[in-house]
Amino acid sequence: RMKEIASSYDVVDGPNDEGEMFTRPGILVDAFPSPYPNEEAARYANGGALPPDLSVYTTAKHEGLDYIFALLLGYRDPPAGIAVRDGLYYNPYYPGGLIAMPPPLHSDGLVDYEDGTPCTKSQMAKDVVNFLCWASEPAHDERKLMGLKALSACMVGTVIVGVWYRSGWIGYKTRRIDFTKAVM
Repeated sequence: RMKEIASSYDVVDGPNDEGEMFTRPGILVDAFPSPYPNEEAARYANGGALPPDLSVYTTAKHEGLDYIFALLLGYRDPPAGIAVRDGLYYNPYYPGGLIAMPPPLHSDGLVDYEDGTPCTKSQMAKDVVNFLCWASEPAHDERKLMGLKALSACMVGTVIVGVWYRSGWIGYKTRRIDFTKAVM
């Protein structure tokens, strides 16, 4: 399913043999294209605020996953005494409490799950957080598998060197040297 989503995007790649850039269907390791052509368009579409790249935020902060989960679900009515300007929303998990991003998960049932999982705000936030975690490190699983293989190879190599060392030096450790008196 992820390969289908990635291939639906056209990615500029190259240069080819003639030195020209070309487009190709996306693959899983390609960076996600920005929904905005530049920063000014992003600011204009978001009420003057530049949206952060949350894909790197999950690994940049120690509690990045929990923070994004709380941020997605933390929209509340402001408490008494807090004035909220037009275009801002109250979220106690955001620094300062006021955020320009409208609530992205505004109601249950926005997604239909094939396996019958109930579509709640909490489930959708969990899916978004897990996706952002994967997007921040798409090679995570392959890297961990490669590390496990390397560690296993080192352990096997250590055993082989140990057996070789023992068999190579056993003659020196167990030999007996007898000295006889010299006859003069």
